[in-house]
Amino acid sequence: MGKIFFDLAFSLIGICFSFPLWLLLIVMIKLEDGGSVFYLQERVGEKGRVFKGLKFRSMIPDAEKNIGPVQASVNDFRLTKMGRLLRITAMDELPQLALILRGDMSFVGPRALRSAEIDGPDMKLRSVWEFEGFKERCAVRPGLTGVAQILLSRDAPREVKFKYDIWYIKNQSFWLDIHLILLSFLVTFYGKWESRKEKLPFLTNRLAERVTRDLREEGLLDA
Repeated sequence: MGKIFFDLAFSLIGICFSFPLWLLLIVMIKLEDGGSVFYLQERVGEKGRVFKGLKFRSMIPDAEKNIGPVQASVNDFRLTKMGRLLRITAMDELPQLALILRGDMSFVGPRALRSAEIDGPDMKLRSVWEFEGFKERCAVRPGLTGVAQILLSRDAPREVKFKYDIWYIKNQSFWLDIHLILLSFLVTFYGKWESRKEKLPFLTNRLAERVTRDLREEGLLDA
């Protein structure tokens, strides 16, 4: 109940304070190529419920027209110039404050994913339900930020990300959420969201060590 109240209150505050930035981003995205400003996409949420995800568009129009539903990667060639700025600062995620206010998402939790994407070395369309751990991560609402998002690269294997998500679900608390939110602000400030290396090792090392230690003790990560 406390987490729900926190999400509702601070998503509303966040929308109010960031609205001038929304207006600036809307103008800049529109001026670059004249395409749509927002990007709508189905995502899987708590208990497997599907909802419409909402972001500022960071890719060229019809980015998946010839390649299908491929998850974005670091330095993805489909990103626009404005999109690269949005991605490294995570400002493309700002519209998701409205989804937190609506109750589809939370500030902290596993990343909201599509129900199926092209994945793996064979580049086949795979349902997210095929991956070990996905069902468990659906026990909570997806988050704007989270342990996997902060500690791992966007290119990290999905199975590893899911293990970090499950660690969060088992260890979630108010103070852990506050810690992750503060770290997220700093990652945004330093523009490190697309980094292939540790984003802020001088600040995340203790958390990273705790997560990897716990996962190794459970036999979920190789020693």
